[in-house]
Order: sequence, then structure tokens, then C-alpha cells
Amino acid sequence: MPRHATQKAKTTGQVPVHVAIIPDGNRRWARERGLPTWKGHEKAANENNLRQFVQAAKKLGIKHLSVWGFSTENWRRSPAELKKLFQIFLKLAKDAQEEFVKEKIRFRHIGRKDRLPRKLMRELEKLEQLTSNYNDTQLNLFLDYGGKHDILQAVNKALSLGKKRVSEREFEKLLLTNGIPEPDLIIRTGKEKRLSGFLLYQAAYTELYFTNKHFPDFSPQDLRRAVQNFMKRKRNFGK
Repeated sequence: MPRHATQKAKTTGQVPVHVAIIPDGNRRWARERGLPTWKGHEKAANENNLRQFVQAAKKLGIKHLSVWGFSTENWRRSPAELKKLFQIFLKLAKDAQEEFVKEKIRFRHIGRKDRLPRKLMRELEKLEQLTSNYNDTQLNLFLDYGGKHDILQAVNKALSLGKKRVSEREFEKLLLTNGIPEPDLIIRTGKEKRLSGFLLYQAAYTELYFTNKHFPDFSPQDLRRAVQNFMKRKRNFGK
């Protein structure tokens, strides 16, 4: 979606339309407690946590809540950790179906479709289909997603269509995030202060919020504080 799609969140005091979260610190949280690293992922992806965040987003008036669950670079992790991660995402996708239908939450998986385990992809697709008609609140789960890959696949798609030039609007339709407004606010937990390749094209005018809390300790109250901080900011969009 073009940048003007989120202009209504421009002035001070307005709730962000789209909030995206980089949930960093799961492994550090586990290590600090002497636990296997996957325990941090398990706690972060707990069904109750997801439900609470979605409910908090609805109450705040956030229309799109995005979570970066697995990057294109995360494939470098050990086979044992990858296996556990995919098991966690599979359970999350299954458990969310009844809740999302009941609460009319739309779900979208954003990322590559060709490398994730087939069982996981089937459940993600099923959840997308079950919730495809809802348009009030949307959860976007970014799995096997990287900003560089997103831009490159859009360029290659344009070339395959015989395009020699594309407008900004046309290019945005080729991105994996087509149909999702650009993020007004990106929250990163876990002390690091960088985007790590997340939504590189889409985040040109996004407000950034960093917290030292590891994601397993990040609560809906923390989400509310981040939104309140955003609402105090003035957005000029280069003017």
C-alpha cells in the first residue's frame, strides 16, 4: 500500500494503524535462566500471550499487528533449534484457529512459501482461509521473511512481467506485504537497536521504539506504553 495509506496516523495523539514487532531476546531470556534456548521461543509463542496481544491491539484500535517470527537468516541456526521452532509455530497455528474465527481476526502469513515444513504451511494456509473474510483486526505473522529478499523478489517479479520501469505504487503491489499498510510503529525488544533487515522498503517513515526487555517478558502493558509513546510524536513525512 502506498505511504499515503497511513497518513491518518500522522498527527500527534492518534493511534498507529499498523504496529510491527521484532520479538528479540528469546534465547537470551532462556540462557539467563539456565534453560534450553527453545524454552524462550516456547514462552514467547504461547497461545495465551498471542491472544492477549491481539486483544490489546483491538482495544487500542490497532488494525494491523505484525510479528516477525522467523527471518531468512534464521536458517543458520542448529537443526535441533529449527525443528523445535517449527513445532512451536505449528502448534500456534493450530491453536489459533478457533480463537481467530471466534474473534473475527484475519490472519496472514508473510514470507517465503517454498522452504517451511509442509505441515506448517498447510496449517498457515488453513488459518488464512478460515479468516480471509474478516477485515477489522489483522495479525500478520512473518515467517521466512527478509527485507532484502522481499525487494529482490519484487524486482524479479517486475522483470518477469516484462517491466522496464515501475512506479512506486506498482512496485509496492509486487512486495510480499501488498495489501498491508506500511508500519507506523516498529517495536524491537531485547536491547538491540536495529531493524536487522525487517521491512526495509516499507519502513522509510516508520517510528521506532526500542526496549531492553526480552520478548518473553514483554507484555500487553508494554505494548500500550509503546503506543502511548508513539502518540506523543510528531510525524512530518519529510515535509
